[in-house]
Amino acid sequence: MATHVGFSGLTRRQVVLSMAGVMLALFLASLQQTVLSTAMPQIVADLQGFDRYTWVTTAYLMTSTVVVPVVGRLTDLYGRKWFYVFGVAIFLIGSALGGFSQTMTQLIVARAVQGIGGGVLIANAFVVIGDLFPPAERGKYQGLLGATFGISSVIGPTLGGLVTDQLSWHWLFYLSIPLGIPVVALMVALFPDIRPVPGKHRIDYLGVAALVLAVVPLLLALSWAGVQYPWDSAQVIGSLVFSGLMTVLFLVIESRAEEPIIPLTIFRNWTVSVSILATFLTGFGMFGGIIFIPLFFQAVLGASATSSGSFLTPMMLGIVVGSIIAGQAISRWGGHYRLQALAGLTIMGVGIYLLSRMSVNTSYGQAIINIVLM
Repeated sequence: MATHVGFSGLTRRQVVLSMAGVMLALFLASLQQTVLSTAMPQIVADLQGFDRYTWVTTAYLMTSTVVVPVVGRLTDLYGRKWFYVFGVAIFLIGSALGGFSQTMTQLIVARAVQGIGGGVLIANAFVVIGDLFPPAERGKYQGLLGATFGISSVIGPTLGGLVTDQLSWHWLFYLSIPLGIPVVALMVALFPDIRPVPGKHRIDYLGVAALVLAVVPLLLALSWAGVQYPWDSAQVIGSLVFSGLMTVLFLVIESRAEEPIIPLTIFRNWTVSVSILATFLTGFGMFGGIIFIPLFFQAVLGASATSSGSFLTPMMLGIVVGSIIAGQAISRWGGHYRLQALAGLTIMGVGIYLLSRMSVNTSYGQAIINIVLM
């Protein structure tokens, strides 16, 4: 396929089908973050691994977290098409491994492989808009990607519970394969192979290594603490200290690298820094809810996997509705994003506090109200 600089040389058919492939890929990656939530109690019961309950999610997040900034930078240097194809292929391999898993360890490894592919897809999904559309049109197409993420988040928990009850949790992985193969075909055949201006680039290998050594021990420590090891154990404290040292080393490396993986200059913008911090904090609540709310409904209130998924749906709908309201408010009444951010964090904090007070005596109605607030 001919290489074009920018989007001006692309046909409408190529743009539409490329966008469809991007949306399908994002749907797959985001769906796997929520579809397993309602199936996890059954998975743990089948594979006998409650002590590693959170690891099925942590493994995915750990590898995808490391991959996102690295691949994002590499695609800036070498183009996105073949990274996208590679990402979908790795994701499908991880899905197949997950479906075949017979032990918790096998499942955790499969999820780590999935996370590598998912990280590649998420890293490129929103950036690709800049390759396909001119600046004046990018906003509405980014909205389509946001809607895709929202839809997958809404249907994921219910779909996960339904498939688990009617078939088996193994099928949650198998279903990704027939959906992913057409995405690979679309990407190979139609996605534009747009590359930056040729030149000699230097990959920041030291930065990549330091980033991995900072993120992985941190997530290991937070997953071990209070479950497999006490908070004051040598394993937890040692991992946290090592992660801290590697973080400092990463900052030193990035400040001196010619082409850093994460340019530290972006953090000089106060708005960017505060926004990243707010996103980091809200991630605690969102992923914590996705992981543990279905367990509460099934193990404490005695709900089935399917019904626990329907109870998690209001939280996802709240995210979608809140995003729409916030976006419309900013567009109509100007840039009062600071007030909206403060209001959002406050409401979420109240919701999380109410969730922390739930017990076996909590009614379904009260639990749903707390979830919607959060």
